[in-house]
Amino acid sequence: MTTNNWQLKQPIDAILFDCDGTLSSIEGIDELAAANGVGEIVKKLTDSAMNKSGMNIELYQERLNLVRPTQSQIDALSEQYLQNLVPDADATIQLLTRLQKAIYLVSAGLYPTILQLGNSLRIPQENIYAVNIMFDDQGNYAGFDESTPLVQKNGKREIALQLKKMHPQIVHIGDGINDLEVSDVVTRFIGYGGVFYRENIAAQCQFYIKARSLASILPLILTQAEVDTLSPNEIKLYQQGLKTIQC
Repeated sequence: MTTNNWQLKQPIDAILFDCDGTLSSIEGIDELAAANGVGEIVKKLTDSAMNKSGMNIELYQERLNLVRPTQSQIDALSEQYLQNLVPDADATIQLLTRLQKAIYLVSAGLYPTILQLGNSLRIPQENIYAVNIMFDDQGNYAGFDESTPLVQKNGKREIALQLKKMHPQIVHIGDGINDLEVSDVVTRFIGYGGVFYRENIAAQCQFYIKARSLASILPLILTQAEVDTLSPNEIKLYQQGLKTIQC
């Protein structure tokens, strides 16, 4: 296979994944909102954050104050994330892990749900960044961690800068404005539109995936030397991704 102009020459050290709309096809807060009768208004707030304003603490607080999820609802949402993994998410992450890439989840989603998703994908707990949520003794909503950068504009960028001190070569994959804020500090940013196609995000990305399969990212992450080490099954997954980006 000949080297292409989009194929990286230097191996990547770490890959940062968004969760909602990237690894899983749902927006968790919107699912909770629909269950609690505030779906329409919260979905508009989520769309604003993902398409226009980016994340900020006022918007984050407004959504949770409207939804007020219970602990049992959060447990149920964790299962929804797992049931709605995008195609080839597990196989793609396991391939990257075998090649000794550090895998991170960096999400403005709620930590208990993102943690369970990460556990299912065998991502180390210390590599999972999300927003913690608190409950009272009855399991009712009692607030969230307002100190995390993930509820602020450029929060993911701040975390990427921290991780870059350990991993000089980083790829970030995500679907929203708060992901795009990372693009100037990583080696390569890949916009993912396999679940939610966002024209304004696509217009600002050198690399934008519209296929649903997460295998589409592999040709944009692996060097030719790494491709040459893949097993037959891994080659099939890689070639599946290659077809989507050559269309």
